[in-house]
Amino acid sequence: MRTRYFCLVVASALVATSTEAHHSFGTFLMNENIELKGTVTKLEYVNPHSWLHFTATGPDGKTAEYKCEMRSATTLRRSGWTLEMFAPGTGVTVQGAPDRVDPHSCYVSSLVLADGTQLDRYGQRVEANAAGERAARLPSGEPNLAGDWAQEQLVMTDSKGLNGTLVPLSQVGKYAPGGVPEGQKQIPGARGTAEANAGGLPLNRPAPRSTIELTGAGKAAMEKLAALSRAVRSCMQGSIVSDWGGEPVNHITQSSDTIKLQYGRLGLERTIYLKMAAHPANITPSRAGHSIGKWENDVLVVDTVGFLPGTLTGVTPNSDKLHVVERFTLDPATMMLKREYTADDPAYLTAQYKGSDTVAPSNVPYAAEACEDLTPTGAPAAGR
Repeated sequence: MRTRYFCLVVASALVATSTEAHHSFGTFLMNENIELKGTVTKLEYVNPHSWLHFTATGPDGKTAEYKCEMRSATTLRRSGWTLEMFAPGTGVTVQGAPDRVDPHSCYVSSLVLADGTQLDRYGQRVEANAAGERAARLPSGEPNLAGDWAQEQLVMTDSKGLNGTLVPLSQVGKYAPGGVPEGQKQIPGARGTAEANAGGLPLNRPAPRSTIELTGAGKAAMEKLAALSRAVRSCMQGSIVSDWGGEPVNHITQSSDTIKLQYGRLGLERTIYLKMAAHPANITPSRAGHSIGKWENDVLVVDTVGFLPGTLTGVTPNSDKLHVVERFTLDPATMMLKREYTADDPAYLTAQYKGSDTVAPSNVPYAAEACEDLTPTGAPAAGR
């Protein structure tokens, strides 16, 4: 049974937070093309990357089993790509970039199915803003937080995913195919970059870094995380801070006594107790912690303690001393739900960690999805 947790990349004592750090092209030769025509044998519809398996006649004239990397199951589902589209026996033509290590592997840039359906890697088959009308308030008067929520999808300015950079889906039409907005950079390893011209990114790239400083104990905890295998790291559960944003669809159930949050990054659920003035004396530690909340006018303020040690965000660890305060605000005009948070961890962090994120009503429902890192051993994970 596949582990139902989200994907995490562990590296050094500092965390990678940028979009560019998340997206790379692994060992694929982005400046080369391959086209294969064959028959689907299976689709491994998982996070952090789905893999399409098919039989095809290769450039050498021999028929073989191929596997080609696609985007995450979560993102494919939000884009309208279903498992049923790739039923075994379906004819498919695959275009993309070959792998420099495995001659029977590739990076999918576009697909043509036997019925003529054409799919670019970043192709959208469902309306991005089709969530429908919803009331801004409950009959009792509180802001209506109930329902499915997700951040806006990011797509590359090149729909085939070979060059350019990531931008919000609603803004992609502003840029030429493969364009890079002012102030941003083309993603390393994309077609035409120095990395691609040199034959792809190195197998052992420098660890991503950022600015979250750790104490000595925090650095020691990071070293233990870094010792885990990539397959284990990729599907480790995150925290209430990190798992709410990004690609997944989240779900909120709301009543007068409690608010339940189900995180699309698999395996994390939490309950916010609205009629509890203080945390109980004996809390059983968990990754979600123990949350109490109150309404301050129309702002939901949530205080959470009682965490198990783990990862706060990205590759930054947290101890059992972690304390998180969140403020949820619903804009009734736009129906966007903003969350601001602060995290204190005197054991592992040298300063308070702050951030915010915004989600909107999702156009697809919440669903739990499997995580299994199937990227070949020894190769860095490929792009989103």
